[in-house]
Amino acid sequence: MPYPQPLAPEGKLADAKKLLNLPPIIVICGSTRFMTEMNEADLRETKAGKIVVKPGIDMKSPPELWSDPIEAEALKVRLGSLHQAKIRLADEVLVVGDYIGDSTRSEISYARSLGKTVQFTHPEVDPDA
Repeated sequence: MPYPQPLAPEGKLADAKKLLNLPPIIVICGSTRFMTEMNEADLRETKAGKIVVKPGIDMKSPPELWSDPIEAEALKVRLGSLHQAKIRLADEVLVVGDYIGDSTRSEISYARSLGKTVQFTHPEVDPDA
């Protein structure tokens, strides 16, 4: 008699989302130089009935966050880890902007390694196209 296998964390999360009757969750990725476009995408996706998560700190924001280079680098690392957690939480990814830098390229690769659907506001910048 085979025993049921315990669900991996991803399966547990998917089941919990179904039990909670959550709408789709979309994470917005891209360079923070596109924060205006990210905000516009947030409005569109929210209007479409999705839960939206996106970067919470504009890396191009006023320098008080970045005045100490050591603290700034540590914050950048923490924000990268936090954004990966947002990608794990999300059902799909929307990449905003007409430029893909190293961080965004890494996020796209990470999302795809998890089997997430990745869409682009500018499909021509898809590094795998």
